[in-house]
Amino acid sequence: MKRALRAYKEVLRLVRRLPPETRPYYAKYARENFVNYRDLDDSTSLDELLHRAYAHSTWVLNKYSVDELAAEKLKVICSK
Repeated sequence: MKRALRAYKEVLRLVRRLPPETRPYYAKYARENFVNYRDLDDSTSLDELLHRAYAHSTWVLNKYSVDELAAEKLKVICSK
């Protein structure tokens, strides 16, 4: 659970790097997705979901021309 919370916190930090008009949408999207999976116990599924969170985050950063290196901390959290 701690790992998922750290990933969520990092995703919200990445949202701050997006253009101001897009931040509310992506913050809400992230919150809804993390809340939907908060009761997940299977570590394999958690690893898969965190990997997907990283992949989606880098896709959004690239979409808005934000340097993908900004997600390096999220990559570390998701790959443990």
